[in-house]
Amino acid sequence: MNNRLRVGVVGCGIGQGHIHAYRSLPEQFDVVAVCDVDGARAREVATRLQVPRVATDLADVCRMDDLDVINVCTPSYLHSQQVLEVLAAGKHAVCEKPVAGSLKEVDELVQAEAQSGRRVMPIFQCRFGHGVQKLKFLIEGGVTGQAFLSTVETTWRRRAEYYASWHGKWETELGGALVTLAIHSHDVLYYVLGPARNVFARAATMVNPIETEDCVSASLEMADGSFASLSVTTGSALQASRLRFCFRNLTAESNTLPYSPTSDPWTFVGDSPELERQIEETLARFVPLPEGFIGQFTRFHQAVQQGTELPVTLADARAAVELITAIYTSAQTGQAVALPITPSSPASPP
Repeated sequence: MNNRLRVGVVGCGIGQGHIHAYRSLPEQFDVVAVCDVDGARAREVATRLQVPRVATDLADVCRMDDLDVINVCTPSYLHSQQVLEVLAAGKHAVCEKPVAGSLKEVDELVQAEAQSGRRVMPIFQCRFGHGVQKLKFLIEGGVTGQAFLSTVETTWRRRAEYYASWHGKWETELGGALVTLAIHSHDVLYYVLGPARNVFARAATMVNPIETEDCVSASLEMADGSFASLSVTTGSALQASRLRFCFRNLTAESNTLPYSPTSDPWTFVGDSPELERQIEETLARFVPLPEGFIGQFTRFHQAVQQGTELPVTLADARAAVELITAIYTSAQTGQAVALPITPSSPASPP
């Protein structure tokens, strides 16, 4: 029995990274089509990456009867509608972040997914880095104890050329650095600790003359009672990302590589020699699985074949959009925002 899933990738920017990941899993996936509105670009990528079919319109990809999965890697404002089109065509959808621009749109996707019998997997590949997977292993093993304080820093550099097309505009990017850059590390915070229950934030445009924010500072009270702080800028000459978690029994800290902070090396420091030994003994049992896009896609294949929960779900994407909504609302009003956001809440994105 052939369990390979046949994939069409729409969008030849980050989509090229997705194609490379799929091609690293030849027993699980076969990339058979690539699509981009720029036909020359699509043909060049298809030739270089040895993809047999080329299209310039999502509708043409949706009409390919032998496809199982369509992977959406287009600009942010297209994601929600294109995922709906993919589901209507009877295909599974994989979608880059953000999957939608509002909680209402995410809820529409949840309903469409349920009615279609297909699956929707948002992309949050940073969850699968070996460093953060080790932290999850320690938490599940009961080693960490109570969470106290977490800090998440996304300090990158983006110059004027980055904003020459669809970035930096509310209509097309659906937000700024919070939406398409820091969203990954903020998802990791939720992945490790669960959601926030209260958010206070400040946001401003300081670095480049764009519509959207490029600097954010947010203070969170997590649902578990711990505190977290988020720092985001596109004006850092030294690009870095860092996640630091202070628990009762240990402190966990990531590397500072800007685009792969969840991969090794991470440091885990116990609060006593006995806890140091417990950390060492627990991590000796840790079995690493593939990370990044490859890690997410191989888990996706297993979930689709076995009918189990996806490695990243629309509920995860909804939580990310809810946090973004709360941060924007707090920054606009100067007031803290309670979570979860309900239909009667004042919170709404710009």
